[in-house]
Amino acid sequence: MSADVAKINAAAAAVDFVKDGMFVGLGTGSTAAHFVRLLAKRVQQGLRVRGVPTSEATAQLAREVGVPLMDIDRVGELDLCVDGADEVDPDFSLIKGGGAALLREKIVASAARHFVVIADESKMVERLGAFPLPVEVVPFGYPLTAARIYTALREAGCAGTDVVLRERAANAPVVTDGGNYILDCRCRAIPDVPALANALKRIVGVVEHGLFVGLARTLIVGRARTADVLER
Repeated sequence: MSADVAKINAAAAAVDFVKDGMFVGLGTGSTAAHFVRLLAKRVQQGLRVRGVPTSEATAQLAREVGVPLMDIDRVGELDLCVDGADEVDPDFSLIKGGGAALLREKIVASAARHFVVIADESKMVERLGAFPLPVEVVPFGYPLTAARIYTALREAGCAGTDVVLRERAANAPVVTDGGNYILDCRCRAIPDVPALANALKRIVGVVEHGLFVGLARTLIVGRARTADVLER
C-alpha cells in the first residue's frame, strides 16, 4: 500500500508539468497509469491536452478515463513525456520494459522536448542491473540473437548473465505491440551502461533494448508523504 501511495505522489507531482495545449506522451506501467488517471481529472476541469500513448494498454486506459489521444504520426514533436521506470541510477539512466512496451516508450520519450520519469523510491539504485534488462527482438532466429546478446553481456562484464525468453504461459512467448519477443537479461549489475547500450544496438535481430541513457531530464521520486523533484 505504501508503494502505491508513493507512486501516486510521484504521478501527482508530474501532472503539474502539464500545461494547456500540450502534446503529452503517456507512459506504460502502474505508476504511469496513476498519471493518466490524474491527468484525466485535470482534463475534466478544462485542461486541453492531447496524449500520445506508448502502448495499447495505455491507449485503452486513456480512452476509458477521458484523456484525448493523438496518433504519433500526426505529431512532429511532443512537449512532454511522463513515464515510469523499473530502475533508475544516479545519472538518471533507466531500465524500462517490464511492461513489454520499451520500443514505443523509447520512441515517444525521444520525441519529447521534456522527459519526466516518475518512480517510487524502491526503484532508485546505485547501479543498474538487479532488475532483468528487457531486450526486444524479432521472432525470426531469436535463439541466435539471444546467443549474441549473451556474449555481449559477458564482454560488458555483467556477472551471472542469463538470457531468458519472456513467456505469458508455458511455450507461449510474450508478444509486444510491435509483434516482437522480449528477452530478459539477468545481469545483476551493469558496469558500463552506455557501452552495453551501444553493444546491444549493434546486434542484428535486436529491435531495441530497455536501457534509457541520456533521455530523462526530470526525475520525480515518490515517497509515502511527498515527492522529490530532481533535475539533471
